[in-house]
Amino acid sequence: MASLSMAPVNIFKHGADEEKAETARLSSFVGAIAIGDLVKSTLGPKGMDKILLSGAKGTSVTVTNDGATILKAIGVDNPAAKVLVDMSKVQDDEVGDGTTSVTVLAAELLREAELLIARKIHPQTIVSGWRKATQAAREALKEAAVDHSNDPARFQEDLLNISRTTLSSKLLTHHKDHFARLAVNAVMRLKGSGNLEAIHIIKKLGGSLTDSYLDEGFLLDKKIGVNQPKRLENVKILIANTGMDTDKIKIFGSRVRVDSTAKVAEIELAEKEKMKEKVDRILKHGINCFINRQLIYNYPEQLFAQAGVMAIEHADFAGVERLALVTGGEITSTFDHPELVKLGHCKLIEEVMIGEDMLIHFSGVAMGEACTIVLRGATQQILDEAERSLHDALCVLAQTVKEPRTVYGGGCSEMLMAKVVSDLANRTPGKEAVAMESFAKALRMLPTIIADNAGYDSADLVAQLRAAHQENKSTFGLNMSEGVVGNMVELGITESFQVKCQMLLSASEAAEMILRVDNIIKAAPRKRVPDHHPC
Repeated sequence: MASLSMAPVNIFKHGADEEKAETARLSSFVGAIAIGDLVKSTLGPKGMDKILLSGAKGTSVTVTNDGATILKAIGVDNPAAKVLVDMSKVQDDEVGDGTTSVTVLAAELLREAELLIARKIHPQTIVSGWRKATQAAREALKEAAVDHSNDPARFQEDLLNISRTTLSSKLLTHHKDHFARLAVNAVMRLKGSGNLEAIHIIKKLGGSLTDSYLDEGFLLDKKIGVNQPKRLENVKILIANTGMDTDKIKIFGSRVRVDSTAKVAEIELAEKEKMKEKVDRILKHGINCFINRQLIYNYPEQLFAQAGVMAIEHADFAGVERLALVTGGEITSTFDHPELVKLGHCKLIEEVMIGEDMLIHFSGVAMGEACTIVLRGATQQILDEAERSLHDALCVLAQTVKEPRTVYGGGCSEMLMAKVVSDLANRTPGKEAVAMESFAKALRMLPTIIADNAGYDSADLVAQLRAAHQENKSTFGLNMSEGVVGNMVELGITESFQVKCQMLLSASEAAEMILRVDNIIKAAPRKRVPDHHPC
């Protein structure tokens, strides 16, 4: 009986797979560390770019150094790697920047954990030490944070510095002053609402990046109908999502038997009458501009032209949603009760030319904070990366307007937190102290990687920076333009407190979650059954 109980029992379905204890842990560590190593070279102002090729037909090329974009594009099979990919997406959605930092920090924590487990320290002991270290690091970050929200001039300067720092690790680094002003002006127009929907970004090929500008109004990349007014003042706008394409016969899936072509003409006439009634119902709203998400065929377009109404067709969904937001109107589908419809208003609609394209410009819109950033550039890849970079800067600035505290960048905050955690480790008895020291070491890896990516001697620079922080020079960080240790206050290298705090918490939580794993169970793959009933 005893020999029977010793036999291994397989409780899983045939084809299911299980990894236990050390094997499972090692598999998790390897996957997560590989993801960290993948994006590590893009970190910092001198980080390198990656080219991403889509495997689909008509291969699209993306050139980027944005951690979230890279991780979204790669398909990963390792469960721990997927956790890090999801974490970088959350960081991107939550605060807009720090996606590479958060992935690299989590990977470095797991690299340290691997060494500790090899020394027979239990994962729960490591987790307990890390939790205390995270708390101490967060408190240190809070104490180091500076708030200038009561002084508008200094706060404006803070925003510009944050914008420059965010853009310095992106494609726009050579024009960061120009784009930092663009981003700050756009966010300041929001008057603290933080609603980035009101900022529209349009990409137009041609010119150079420095030709990009901020337009105080709303631009729609569409055409005005034939023979309709090209300029309107004091406009009442009806924004609709309705079919305006039934002036021709479109009968699908049914047969209509007629005994002469005259009958076909009658059906067509009935369709036209129906459309004319619809246009009349729309005109009863007392509008002089009609914007539709769907197509407007020739006949209704002609009717609108006769009534002196500007009709704009096929404004894409995002365009219609944003137009409704900025003009103060609502999207309508039925037109029987004009008194219930909320119209949009703006002072002037006119056509403007950007590059070789005509766009429709709405100025004096009801939502005064609405604006459009027009990006110019030589290739589509440059424009796409410029848009991603600018989006990151806008997200960080919107967060900073809500949470005005700032901290210093250039590896300064990481060294500050590492020093506090090391001090705590020195005062803590027991094995938890070793885990805390490993946490401090992982934090110190971020400035090391930033220096390595710039081609400087990271060991020397980080040793100098550590010595400076030991002498309580807590605003010192890495000056990557000259490859020396410098004062971040003088250099104006500032980052958002919210971004740094989110990075610290997300990375430690994700690393802790992966560290707790001691079993990976993969479900049996679904068997392919031949399809006997093809459609």
